[in-house]
Parts: sequence; structure tokens; C-alpha cells
Amino acid sequence: MSDSALNPSGPALYAEALRCMEQQENERARVLLDQLLLEDYRDPKVRYASAMAHIALAAYRKAGCELLRSIVLDRSFVPAWRHLGFVQLTLGKEEEALKTLRHALELDPAYAETWCVLGDVHLDLGEYDEARVAFDHALELEPDNPEPHRKLAMFHVSRGDMKSLRAEYELLKTLDADMAAQIGSLFFDEQ
Repeated sequence: MSDSALNPSGPALYAEALRCMEQQENERARVLLDQLLLEDYRDPKVRYASAMAHIALAAYRKAGCELLRSIVLDRSFVPAWRHLGFVQLTLGKEEEALKTLRHALELDPAYAETWCVLGDVHLDLGEYDEARVAFDHALELEPDNPEPHRKLAMFHVSRGDMKSLRAEYELLKTLDADMAAQIGSLFFDEQ
């Protein structure tokens, strides 16, 4: 039995940390999660939440360490693999990110968010055909998820394809109005 199971404050503390993250009180969330890790350092979900707080604070190396610890504790935890790939990309380690994301897709080929990050890596490497395939695959998996549409919009920007960008912009008006507004103001003189 884990220490957090013995300590009734564990679940409440974890819930409070998640609430803090939702409110973008990431430093407070990190402190709460550190407290939980003192009680039970082997909880992969707390390690993962700690990594998300570190990402929000732009502490990518610390996030990467927490993600690796989470993966060691639960090798099948696909969101941790996906975010590790994101952190590796952010740190300029594209080849490592490719390996990490491919492993994540071996574990769960239907996880659209992994396909989105994989597309980002290919885009960063200038591998436009591979990026497009990854983004399209994410879109096939979850056509109503705004993330693949945001990724495709940025893909079209990178390729200078304003006609396709306009189509994604129109779709994003219903899926992610804030992103659509940003695209509209930047590229189409619309507010």
C-alpha cells in the first residue's frame, strides 16, 4: 500500500494541485506535488502532473526528468511518452523525440495527440510530407479535436498555403474560436 493511500490528505492534495494547474497557479501546484512526492515518490500520475507543472513553468529539463521517472514507474503510460517527445523537441533533440514518439505510437497508435507532436517534429526537421501525414492521421483519428486542426493551420502557414489555411481557419471558428481569431487577425485582416 502506498504512503498516499495511508494518508487521507493525499487524494485531496492531488486534487488541489490539479485545480491549481487548471487555474494556472503552476508554482503552487508544483509545491503541492513535491509534497505528495515526499509521501510517495513512486506514483507515476503524480510524477506526470509534476512534469506538466514544470512544462507550464518552462522548466523543460525538470519536466523531462519527471516524465522519465513516470515512464520508469509505468512503461505503458502513453501521455508521459507523448509529453517526453514534446520536451525533447522543445530542447532541440528532434531525433530523440522521433524515437520517443514512435515508441508511444507502438503503445497506442490511436492517440491523436502523439501524432500531432510527431508532425511538429517532422515540421521542425523540414520533413513536410511526413509532417502532413502525421497531422492528417491525427485528424482521421479525432476529426472534432481542435488540436490537429491547429497543427494543420500552422503547417499551411509554414508552406505559404493561404487557401488551405483559410479552410482550417473556417473550421477552427467552431472548434477553437480563440485560435481562429488569432489566425484571422494575423492572416486575413479579420478580428
